[in-house]
Formats: sequence, C-alpha cells, structure tokens
Amino acid sequence: MLLLNPWRLSLLFLISGAASRFLLAKAGGASVFAGSRTKRLLIPLVVGMAVVLPPQAWVDLVVNHGYRAGFWAFWAGDYWRFDKSLGITVPTWNHLWFVAYLWVYSLLLAVLLALLPAALRKRLQACFDRLFTGWRLVLLPLLWFAALRIWLFPHFPETHGLFDDWYNHVAYGSVFAFGFGLARSRTAWTTIAVVWPWAGLAALAAWAVLAGVDLSLSENAELGDAELALLRTVRTVAMWGAILGLLGFAHRFWNRDHPWRATLTEAVFPAYIAHQTIILVVEYWLRPLALGAVAEFVVLVAVTAVGSALFYLIVRSVGWLRPLAGVRSAQQHVAFRSQREV
Repeated sequence: MLLLNPWRLSLLFLISGAASRFLLAKAGGASVFAGSRTKRLLIPLVVGMAVVLPPQAWVDLVVNHGYRAGFWAFWAGDYWRFDKSLGITVPTWNHLWFVAYLWVYSLLLAVLLALLPAALRKRLQACFDRLFTGWRLVLLPLLWFAALRIWLFPHFPETHGLFDDWYNHVAYGSVFAFGFGLARSRTAWTTIAVVWPWAGLAALAAWAVLAGVDLSLSENAELGDAELALLRTVRTVAMWGAILGLLGFAHRFWNRDHPWRATLTEAVFPAYIAHQTIILVVEYWLRPLALGAVAEFVVLVAVTAVGSALFYLIVRSVGWLRPLAGVRSAQQHVAFRSQREV
C-alpha cells in the first residue's frame, strides 16, 4: 500500500482527463460529451450504490459496530436510513466516490469548454505545451503537489464526501486537467520519453524511504512540522515520479494495439465497481479460518481477480445490464471498435 497509495488514484484521474479529451473530440460538442458522461458514470454510480455496495456497509457494521441483523434485512430497511445513526453513513458510495468525482469534473469541463472560444482553447493548449516541457514538466507539478500536501492537506483531510473534500478536489482536479492537456501535447510526451526511467527510479527510492520510516517509527510516534513536511515531499516524489515513469514505460513499450485491448478496456470499469465488495465479503468469510496473512493475501487476490472477471462477463452477456455497469451496448461497442480500426 505504501508503494501504490501515493500515485494510483492520481494516475486514474490523469488517464480520465486524457480520455475525456478524446471522448470530447469524438462526441463533437460539449453538450453531447456531458450527456454521454452522465449515462456512462452516473447510472452505474446509482446502481452500484443500490446493489453492489450494500454488502460492504453490512460487513463494516457487523465487524466494527456490533450490528446484528442479517444482510437482507439490512438492505431492505436500515441501508436506506440516509443518516449516520448506525455508525456509518448509509447509503454509501464507498470506493465509487471516484466515479462521482469524475462525473462532476466531466460536467465542469463540458461547461468550461462550452464557454471558451475555440481560439482561446488553442492558446491554452499552446501555453500548456510551453509550460510543461523539459525540467518544468518534472519540477513544477512536483512543487505544486508537494505544496498542496504540506499546506492544504492538514486543514482539509480526505473525506470523499464531495462537498467538504477540498484537498482532494484541488489535487485530483489538477491532475485531471493535466491529463486533458497532456493528451494533445507533443512537447510533454517528448520530455516524458526522456525522463521516465529516472523518474521511476526516484519513485522507488522515495518509496524505500517511506517504507523505512514506517517500519522504524513506533505506533504512537509524533513527528514535528519539519519532519512531516519532508515526508510529504518524499511522498510527492513517489507520486509524480511513479506517474511519469509509468506513462513513459507505457508510451515506450505498450504504444500499440492488441487483440485483447478492446475487451480489457471495456472490463476495467465493471471490475472497478465490483472489486472492493468482493474483497470485503471474502475477507469476512476468511476471518474465522485464521489462515494467516500470506494465505489470506493469495486467496483474496485470486478470488478478487476471478470474481471481477465474472462480474464483467455476466454484465457483458446480458444486454439490459450493460448500461447499468457502464458498458456500452453491443451495437455501440461494435461501432466503437470500427472507429478505432479506421
């Protein structure tokens, strides 16, 4: 988790920003883009909160809050309280907060682009190209995200509550916008092609420092402001270095099509929707067995991978389920593949 946490969600938002650039061009206009994003994101979010996420909330209540009712009684009644009286907020969007945030950012992007003249949008892209090239591509985002972590994060910790999550909005909104600009920036990609190995090594070194500190500190250790600022800066190096390293690696070695690409691309979203529920429910079943950390890890990874794949395959095979999990209809999927082949 120390290796993945600094960068995994930032990379998702960056990729989402880049994908939005291409989807917008395909849609042909901001209003069509907004409608498409709403259908692909908001519908699966609502369905996920109603059907996929309740087992997570039930397990949380049973394990951590002494809840005694069975799952079906919980889902039929207590899950729809719309309050925190049970100890957690229900209904919940848990890990699907990412989908909610992405939908909001997509709508804000559509409004902004509808208001900006085409000439101004071109000038903004030109400014992006001049700003994020060479050493500035490495240093400026690093300084920006380090400053956010040092000065904004302590005052606005992560809540995933949308309306009170200011640190995350500034950080993830920034990286989403960066991905939108990066999608059409040759100068930035030229720099990434050069720096990615060194950025990746810097990320690994930063992770080693974070892991060393985590192992050496006692559970109740308190750090001073200067030490916290230094560790947050190291964490930012792990974040931005990993993102540049992964982007550069993918651009260098995976920048080509593959027979599995369309299927895997389609499967990502349903797998994301299902995976955390599978993890929590399986772990709930595994706890009484006391298998040990290694055995539990192996079982969780295997069952989560298989379960997520089965969830996608079931959704794909049932026409009316496809839009509920963010999967294009069969006709849209064929048209999308044809466009890519052309």
